[in-house]
Amino acid sequence: MSRGAGKGLSLKDKLDGNELDLSLCDLNEVPVRELATLPKATILDLSCNNLISLPSDFCSLMHLVKLDLSKNRLQQLPLDFGRLVNLQHLDLLNNRLVTLPVSFAQLKNLKWLDLKDNPLDPVLAKVVGDCLDEKQCKQAAVKVLQHMKAIQSEQDRQRQQKLQAEREMEKKREAEQRAKEAQERELRKREKAEEKERRRREYDAQRAAKQEMEKKAKKETVQPRKPASSSRPPQPPRHRHSWSRSVLRVLLYVLLCVLLAVAACKLTELRHQPLCISISTLFEDVVAALQNHKTLQNMLQQNSQQ
Repeated sequence: MSRGAGKGLSLKDKLDGNELDLSLCDLNEVPVRELATLPKATILDLSCNNLISLPSDFCSLMHLVKLDLSKNRLQQLPLDFGRLVNLQHLDLLNNRLVTLPVSFAQLKNLKWLDLKDNPLDPVLAKVVGDCLDEKQCKQAAVKVLQHMKAIQSEQDRQRQQKLQAEREMEKKREAEQRAKEAQERELRKREKAEEKERRRREYDAQRAAKQEMEKKAKKETVQPRKPASSSRPPQPPRHRHSWSRSVLRVLLYVLLCVLLAVAACKLTELRHQPLCISISTLFEDVVAALQNHKTLQNMLQQNSQQ
């Protein structure tokens, strides 16, 4: 047990009905474990000791109805002090408290509160008031509970806002991540489409080149070869040959007739006739003229070649 038990008295020896007096015991810490075994002790007096703080498990003593912690050196109360929901009377006179835990707002049954002689925060001190008599201490309990409930509501609101902001931020990050992933998918899709289009153009170009080569090869195969005599000079028109031949036939016919007449005049007895003499002379003149006529010579030469 803590200091003060050395006097040979146990907690049960100090229990008087439902009141347990541990004041002036020079305690440095609260014997929470021993107190938990005495649920009948609804009134606990821990005043005039050397308590600097209360252990967190002190808040498990939920059977307490009246608690006196005056004239100690408490600098703060446990954060879950509000678990003492059955507490109706709380004396914190002459300690070193500056603020109260937010959970203090849960002490819904608190009817009496004394916070005099503490270095309270100015706002809290204004709320508490003087607490010089019973009425003021009761009013202090009501006002402090209202004040702490307002602080709790504000903290809850801020916490909700923070949670909401965190959720909004998380949603924003998720939306940005989804947008980024969608952009990356769209980029990959576009790159894939561009690659496909490039390959299609290459395929079309190769196919067109192949078709052009096949068409050229087929054209070269089907096109007939030029005759070897194509280098020969062009032949005169056929109608010119027909005209020349007709003229030549007429001339030959006339010549044949003349030759027959000449032959008759020279080989027969008619050669001394005046007509034959004239024919012979004419024949000789015609032959001489024909030999000098170039056009006829050409016609005779072409005919001979044919």
